[in-house]
Amino acid sequence: MNFKPVILSFSLALCSVALASCQTASTPKLAVAQPPPKAKNVILIIGDGMGISTITAARIFDGQSKGMSGEDNVLSFENFPNVSLVKTYNLDAQVADSAGTASAMNTGLKTQLNKISVQPDALFAGCAEGEGEPPTLIADLIEIAGMSTGIVSTARITHATPAAVYGHAFSRDWETDADMGEKGSSRGCTDLAAQLVRYDKGDGLDVVLGGGKRSFTPKEDDGGRREDGENLITAWNGKSDRHVFVKNAAELRALAPEAKQQVLGLFKDSHLSFETSRDNAKEPGLTELATFAVKNLAARDKGYFLMIESGRIDHAHHASNAFRALSETQELAGMVAAIDELTDDEDTLILVTADHSHVFTIAGYPVIGNPILGLVRSFDDDMNPQTLPYLDGDGKPYTTLGYQNGINPRAGDAALTDDEVKDEDFRQQSAVNRTEGETHGGEDVALFAKGPGSENVRGVIDQAKIFEIITSALGLTVNHDRNLP
Repeated sequence: MNFKPVILSFSLALCSVALASCQTASTPKLAVAQPPPKAKNVILIIGDGMGISTITAARIFDGQSKGMSGEDNVLSFENFPNVSLVKTYNLDAQVADSAGTASAMNTGLKTQLNKISVQPDALFAGCAEGEGEPPTLIADLIEIAGMSTGIVSTARITHATPAAVYGHAFSRDWETDADMGEKGSSRGCTDLAAQLVRYDKGDGLDVVLGGGKRSFTPKEDDGGRREDGENLITAWNGKSDRHVFVKNAAELRALAPEAKQQVLGLFKDSHLSFETSRDNAKEPGLTELATFAVKNLAARDKGYFLMIESGRIDHAHHASNAFRALSETQELAGMVAAIDELTDDEDTLILVTADHSHVFTIAGYPVIGNPILGLVRSFDDDMNPQTLPYLDGDGKPYTTLGYQNGINPRAGDAALTDDEVKDEDFRQQSAVNRTEGETHGGEDVALFAKGPGSENVRGVIDQAKIFEIITSALGLTVNHDRNLP
């Protein structure tokens, strides 16, 4: 594989942790050199909100669904040989959001809460009236090097995590022109859906599959949200005779992945369905989308970078709904196994991580094999397993799984039953009442890796280093001062 050297420039900011002051540093040079690549392909898999407690509970959930006690089960990616802990904080927040964390992974530079791949000294970079240059993205480097890029998400494709692959925005909410308000429109900023379609590095994005059709179509169309009247799906199709759009499972399944078409697939107006309620005849699931993307990109034989997000783990947690959070994580693990089968450890680096955690807990001294979604059954004074639910100090049963904060504050109910708490719609109890929904957690997340370059996944690292791990594995050397306090 040949890599052409590229020189790019941008300004960095030297900022305090509290962002009380910023000053522009001298303009460094960002160089893409030509060291021998370790990997031909990189697949970055992000379980949105898949903290360590989620992985543990999903491991048990998955095992119990197979008739095991669950504790001794192993999820597919837990077999990967290299593991690291990852610090996730944003420049201005101890507990991060997906925009800042995804931006760190895609630029190698930490940024602030709710920002998409911009730096503190150039928050409107890329806008007509903005100042400074936006940070270079992994996708930019990949496309400039003549390789291929792909994005898969079960969330809207303009949502924070996928948007950070291709876009730059002051606010993660700028998914369509109707979302930007005076702050964005007065500066001539471009919304994220338009940025995706107009992305012009190399030959543009090659495969984009997910939800969020509403951001690409005008209000006059059923479900559309664009106020500028532009139909970005028509614009995508008009880019070349290789560009195609699909909107349902049948249309996707009619495509040959090996045909090397540049595919935009938007299968719902907003997020894709939870796996437990998805209609397979109409809507493809995460595994199908991911395997199509891998086959399409591999057929080009140029090397590729593919970001795959299981976005709805996060949404279930925000709703204090452990059942769906765990079933979405189970689906992610199955997808990882399928991707692993399709790829070669000799040339493909696979990374599995989370952007942040959630305030999700596993507690109560339940006996081994106790249903992970069930009521706690513990031990009597002689350490014999109990058959009846354990009662708390108020004489009420409680579940193994819970949330530190959320929409179902702990009032307790003496009538709680196992059938009730195992239902997929049950919302686990929380200690703190938060009517807006449960929040992210601030602890480190795990990073699992296999393939060439995975030896760099070790110890405790900052999230921004994932960018360096990826670019190094592909033989793309980027020299800049990382924006770390």
